[in-house]
Amino acid sequence: MEIKTVGVLGCGLMGSGIAQVCAAAGYKTIVREVDETFLNKGLGRIRKFLDEGVAKGKVTADARDTTIGNLSGSTTFDALKDCDLIIEAIIEDLEEKQQTYTALEKIVNDHAIFVSNTSSLCITELAATTMRPDRFGGLHFFNPVPLMKLVEVVRTILTDEAAVKAVTEWTRAVGKTPVQVKDSTAFIVNRLLVPYLLDAVRVYEGGLATLEDIDTAMKLGCGYPMGPFTLLDLVGLDTAMYVAEVMFEEFREPRYAPPPLLKRMVMAGQLGRKTGRGFYTYEGK
Repeated sequence: MEIKTVGVLGCGLMGSGIAQVCAAAGYKTIVREVDETFLNKGLGRIRKFLDEGVAKGKVTADARDTTIGNLSGSTTFDALKDCDLIIEAIIEDLEEKQQTYTALEKIVNDHAIFVSNTSSLCITELAATTMRPDRFGGLHFFNPVPLMKLVEVVRTILTDEAAVKAVTEWTRAVGKTPVQVKDSTAFIVNRLLVPYLLDAVRVYEGGLATLEDIDTAMKLGCGYPMGPFTLLDLVGLDTAMYVAEVMFEEFREPRYAPPPLLKRMVMAGQLGRKTGRGFYTYEGK
C-alpha cells in the first residue's frame, strides 16, 4: 500500500507541524481547516518556521521553497478525495471527530487510511464509527512536530497489519522514529509522563520545595531537558488536566486524578505560557 498524497485535518499547532513535515519529505500535502482565517494562520506559521530556519542556516532556501510547493490548503473536504493517508489533528472532542470522519468517507477512496493524532481518546471507539476500522489507527506526534523525532503508531484490535506496516514505513520516510503501541488510553509517553507531572504538583502542594528547586532537581538529578513545572506551562495546564481526567476515567487509579491546585489554576485561567501565567509568569517575555 503506497502512500503518495497526504491529507491533514486541522492546521493548528499540531496540524500545521504535521503538514510541514509531510511536505518537507516530498509528499503532496493538503491541509483542511474550517475557515480561511484558521487556514491562513496555520500556513503562515509554517512559512514563518521555514523562513526562520533559512535565516539561521538550518534550512536551505531551496528546501523551504520545495516544502511550500508541496503544500496546499482548503476549507472543503473535497480537496482530500485523492489522499492515500489522512491524518486528523482537530479538537479533542469525540463527537466532532466522528462527524468529520463521516463527512470524509463520502468523498475519499476506499483504500485511504485514516489515523488520528489524539493523545487521549480511544482509537478503537473512533474507528468503530467508520466504515474502515481495518484501515484506521493512531499516529501520535509530539510538539513541536518538526523537531520531535518520536511518533507513537497505535493499532486497535481491528487494524489490518498491512495498514500498520504502511503507516510505520511512512513515518520513517518523513524522518520520524516510530514505536508500536496497542490502543490504550494515553499510549506509552503520556501513560508514564502524566503521573510524574501530577506528582510534581502534589510535592509542591505539600510544601516540600519551591517550584524552581523541584525543576532544578529533576533537570540535574535525572537529566531531563526541563523540569515538570516548566513542561506543564509549555503543554498547557488545561491540556494536562484534560488528559489526566481521561486517564482517571479509564483506569480509576488515584495517581491519574488531577491535584486540587491544578484544578484551581485551570479554573482561574492560569494555563501556562499561552495565557502568560501558569506556575511561572511570562508577561513581557
